[in-house]
Amino acid sequence: MTTSAKGLEGVIAGQTAISLIDGINGRLFYRGIDVNDLAEHSTFEETTALLWYGKLPHAAQLASIQRKFALNRQIPTEVLAVLLTLPKHTKSMDVLRTCVSVLASYDPQELDNSLDANLNKSVRLTAVLPTIAAAWDRIRNGFWPVAPRTDLGHAANFLYMLTGKEPSATAARVLDIALVLHADHGLNASTFAARVTASTLSDMHSAIVSAIGTLKGPLHGGANEQVMRMLEEIGDPDAVEEYLQAAFATKRKIMGFGHRIYKADDPRAPWLQRLAKELAEATGTTCWYEMSERIRKIVQTERSLPVNVDFYSASVYYTLGIPINLFTPIFAMSRVAGWTAHVYEQYCDNRLIRPEAEYIGLMDVAYVPMAERI
Repeated sequence: MTTSAKGLEGVIAGQTAISLIDGINGRLFYRGIDVNDLAEHSTFEETTALLWYGKLPHAAQLASIQRKFALNRQIPTEVLAVLLTLPKHTKSMDVLRTCVSVLASYDPQELDNSLDANLNKSVRLTAVLPTIAAAWDRIRNGFWPVAPRTDLGHAANFLYMLTGKEPSATAARVLDIALVLHADHGLNASTFAARVTASTLSDMHSAIVSAIGTLKGPLHGGANEQVMRMLEEIGDPDAVEEYLQAAFATKRKIMGFGHRIYKADDPRAPWLQRLAKELAEATGTTCWYEMSERIRKIVQTERSLPVNVDFYSASVYYTLGIPINLFTPIFAMSRVAGWTAHVYEQYCDNRLIRPEAEYIGLMDVAYVPMAERI
């Protein structure tokens, strides 16, 4: 007898050669390369090429993808017009979702679903998402968007467009590593949503819209926002213990801990912990890192929960000067590399994803005429 698995937990829904999560030992691999090595040595552009093409690019290939990203950063005027008409209270993830839908109509290869066309669409989407996110943050705050530059890397250019100032090398590298760490993560909810859409032979833009809509949910992409809200609510390192004891007593969830797959600490968390400490020391803003460290020690003593990627990414982004409501769009800016790689993989060996459900409702219920219903 076939049994159901709530949330598809433990169910193998397909095969992939893109990334592997070793939840027992707390390891993550992109195309067989340990994510720690990529965080240490790679860049987001190089990691994206690895995910798309299956191996690390040589120098000329990397230069080519860097050039393509730089030349496709500009927002089409039609999409900018949409941004200027949206209500200022519109959530950033809703803006990304809407703009990707609009971008489809103006993509020069909109009706071409070939591999080459989809690679070109992936370049354009990956290049322009940071511009949309930064432009929207400025527009909703009453400023005109800052035009992208072609002489900066992916991470540095985003920070430049957000603030109008060229970031320090340290800030740019910190964000670059964060983008590398978030680029792919197996069949997470948003990636699975993209693959389900692609399995119908819908287009690349539709698959990414599905992914963005899924990432928006607080149980997936919004967790680091909630971590930062928690830190703001606590307010002071000396208030951490009182806050946590009250949270434990009322069974309140502590954001940034626990994971569906990892039984050990998330392998991305130590990197973000290190980056949070380096940024705190470099900027002199140490309170968020100090609070995070106190929270981690108490939670892991009291509850033995593993730290996940969201816990330290919150203070990293905040110390970089990134508004909290842009945390999830930054996740999308990175994960679009993995989403698009999974869409290619789905297209290349496609079968419509159509699971069955275990019916638990009533059977043979008689139809009751309107006059007899109570």
